[in-house]
Amino acid sequence: MRSEGGIEPDATPQLSVVIPAYNEAARLPSTIRAVMAYLDAQPFPAELIVVDDGSTDQTAAIASRSLPDGRIRVLHERHRGKGAAVRAGMLAARGERVLFTDADLAVPIEETARLLSLLDAGCAVVIGSREGAGASREGEPLFRHVMGRVFNRLVRMIAVPGIDDTQCGFKLFRRDAVAAIVPRLRLYGADAPEVHGARVTGFDVEVLVIARRQGFCIGEAPVRWRYGAQSKVRPLADTFWNLRDILRVRVNDWRGYYR
Repeated sequence: MRSEGGIEPDATPQLSVVIPAYNEAARLPSTIRAVMAYLDAQPFPAELIVVDDGSTDQTAAIASRSLPDGRIRVLHERHRGKGAAVRAGMLAARGERVLFTDADLAVPIEETARLLSLLDAGCAVVIGSREGAGASREGEPLFRHVMGRVFNRLVRMIAVPGIDDTQCGFKLFRRDAVAAIVPRLRLYGADAPEVHGARVTGFDVEVLVIARRQGFCIGEAPVRWRYGAQSKVRPLADTFWNLRDILRVRVNDWRGYYR
């Protein structure tokens, strides 16, 4: 892993925003502008960490152009998928609170306020939820919604009962939760192999299982979510990889690896 940029050593950010990016050259400039505009409006110091997941387009070069802003860092990783990229970014984050979000900002960055309020109320992990009162799903095809709900039902039965939306890519952690959860990740750790193409996985499920085993309160915050026509999700292939990962998480949990 190679890192570029960063805030001054004596400036401790209160919030770190981690964005994994694989072949996001088209969307990344507007995403960085939106995130930095939001952070500029906050009353606390913050940083943005862009994790280039071994992109084959101009993602790394575009991200590096933002480095003159000392609050932005860029990590260069081998292409091992979103889970490994998020893990690298969270380990590198210096903030007291760490948020990871998708590069397409399907959940607008302004929704961070909803998660922060639950974190301040005592939860150690707060996840954006596209389900329940106050949440909205904009422009989502019916077949995608049905597949998502069926998948979530399986997740709740196998690994994480009681959580309505494990897969929303918008999650916030307290510093101590990051320190306890991330080193215990087994599916997409430091030895994760390289992959081909975009890969959506069960990374989120493993994070939540570990959080529960470590005794952390998990809050769900309803958020606004927009379906993107350029989504990299492949319904059939990614369902297979997700189910495989969930079963692996279940086995790891039985063996006590997360306790």
